[in-house]
Amino acid sequence: MLRSEIEMLMSERRTLLRVTGAAAVFVANMDSKSLPQETYESAEMLAEGLNALPEDTLRDALDVVKAQEAAAETKK
Repeated sequence: MLRSEIEMLMSERRTLLRVTGAAAVFVANMDSKSLPQETYESAEMLAEGLNALPEDTLRDALDVVKAQEAAAETKK
C-alpha cells in the first residue's frame, strides 16, 4: 500500500513539474506589452508563484520541459 501511495505522489510531482516548467517557459517568452489589460493580474500571480519556488524545484521543472522538447524533436 505504501508503495502505491509513493508511486502516486511521484506521478503527481512529475505532472506538477511539467506544468510548472511550461508556465516558466511561457512567462519567460511572453511579451508583457502585448498582453490584454485584463490578463495582467493573472500573469503577475503566475510570475509571483514561479518566483516563490525554491531554485532546485524550478530547475527540475525546466529540466522536465527540456527533456520533453528534446523527445518531441526526436519524434519528428
